[in-house]
Amino acid sequence: MGSEAKVFTLAEVSEHNSSKDCWLVINGKVYDVTKFLEDHPGGDDVLLSATGKDATDDFEDVGHSSTARAMMDEMHVGDIDTATIPSKVEYKPPKQPHYNHDKTPEFVIKVLQFLVPLLILGFAVGMRFYTKQSSE
Repeated sequence: MGSEAKVFTLAEVSEHNSSKDCWLVINGKVYDVTKFLEDHPGGDDVLLSATGKDATDDFEDVGHSSTARAMMDEMHVGDIDTATIPSKVEYKPPKQPHYNHDKTPEFVIKVLQFLVPLLILGFAVGMRFYTKQSSE
């Protein structure tokens, strides 16, 4: 095959996001996985949820077999224009006020759950000791 693979933008690939027409981007290549949806061991939902984005991480995290990787060659329809894939943004957690574990209602409840049984036990032992002495 002397011809070069067709180059798609992410917007073009994103249009193929249904069970009747499903394309994925994996390792810079575009795959038409529509015919494989019913046979995918993880179910079609897994593949459909990976549409419209670079699914490389999703694919690699699962750890596919060499057979699965060989099947991909049959589904290859072109390459992705990497300039159309948004760069990965580093996750920054939202700023929150300092949280003091010792001043929460949950902490008070945990302390009471520990102390109340001890107080009941101490009261029971004291009553037993007191009634034992008074009956002698």
